Amino acid sequence: MKLEFKILGDITNCETIAIGKAIREFSRLQKIYGRGRWKKRKGIAKVRLSNNNIIYAEIHWYEAHGIGKREFKIKKILDKLN
Repeated sequence: MKLEFKILGDITNCETIAIGKAIREFSRLQKIYGRGRWKKRKGIAKVRLSNNNIIYAEIHWYEAHGIGKREFKIKKILDKLN
């Protein structure tokens, strides 16, 4: 099941989890989006879920220079705002 959501504002506390071949999905990312210096990153963001609830969550995504950020996913709900 894929959870639909929209990131509201900036992602804070960003850090890199893995780079290049240390990323489990590295070859798939290159096939779909192209060659690049792929990084798996994480950070904290305010998110609106498809049911209109707003939460703070830990977000994970992949990014590469010249390609951008791809495949955002919520890994952990930190706080419910409404």
